[in-house]
Amino acid sequence: MPITRHHSGRWLFQFNRVIPGAGRQRANRLLPPGWTRAQALEYEQKETARLYALASGVGSRQFLIEDSVLEYLKGRGPDLKSLKDITSSLRIIHPYYAGKTLDQLPEISATYIRQADVGPATIHHRLSYLRSACRWAWKHKGMGEHDPGERMLLPSVRNARHIYLTREQVMPVFRSMGLSWSRDAARVAFYTGWRIGEVLRGVPLETPSGLALSIPDTKNGAPKIVPVHHKVEHLVRRHWPPQVTTWTVSKDTKAALRDCGLGHARLHDLRHSAASEMINSGFDLYTVGAVLGHKSVASTARYAHLAHARLRDAVGAIGGKKMQPEPKKRAA
Repeated sequence: MPITRHHSGRWLFQFNRVIPGAGRQRANRLLPPGWTRAQALEYEQKETARLYALASGVGSRQFLIEDSVLEYLKGRGPDLKSLKDITSSLRIIHPYYAGKTLDQLPEISATYIRQADVGPATIHHRLSYLRSACRWAWKHKGMGEHDPGERMLLPSVRNARHIYLTREQVMPVFRSMGLSWSRDAARVAFYTGWRIGEVLRGVPLETPSGLALSIPDTKNGAPKIVPVHHKVEHLVRRHWPPQVTTWTVSKDTKAALRDCGLGHARLHDLRHSAASEMINSGFDLYTVGAVLGHKSVASTARYAHLAHARLRDAVGAIGGKKMQPEPKKRAA
């Protein structure tokens, strides 16, 4: 009997048959929890037909999504920092892709978006992991003839933060942190627009135009160099990188923000604040993106509304009274 009860209470599909011209073919799969006997029998019918067609050379090979996921976790898993979260997410949506082939990935995505009882951000998060797993198996294990995720839809998520602190707001925060490595790191983060992880990995570099911070590899894979602001140059020259972790800097900064009545903000908002300061000083989005290390203009587009505010001021000046230059004084 291809379908039997596993000791865990779930249904188990077992295929062990001799197919003329192909020899003995075996397959064992534990079906998702909660499946009824009717669902298990339907799976058994379709999967048996698929295995027969594949072994007989009648149909082209159709790779299963769950096999792709297993290959991904086995081959890529040891290097993944978020392996626990990835595994948990893939386990949660397993009933949607169990027994389905890679070609059915777009259909599975649409079904999960329609039926899931969680928010768009969580749906996007989980389906992104599934897409990454299938793409990795396709690219590195030859599972499939084309990119399985190219037609896969993900829900749009608007989670960009728009919290911008002025220099007048952040200076009391830095003073509240006292003399510490965390304060030095947070100050440099504000005056460079870098992520705190980049700040702590930055290496001082003397350039023809002055002192700079450099890191060989960034989030987008390219090296990055940013000039050091004169207000924090003494910190970088004296002791860099600071002996502190990103977690400690984040914790200390958050505590100081709360003490200063800015509990709604967080450490990463210093990066957005740096972008705001540059844009409000008249620099274009392309230049700001270069400082922040954005690989795509789309990443800098989140600050477009700040640039539009300056444009509105410029347009509002059209037709206004112009300042008259003071008359030159005659020489005595």
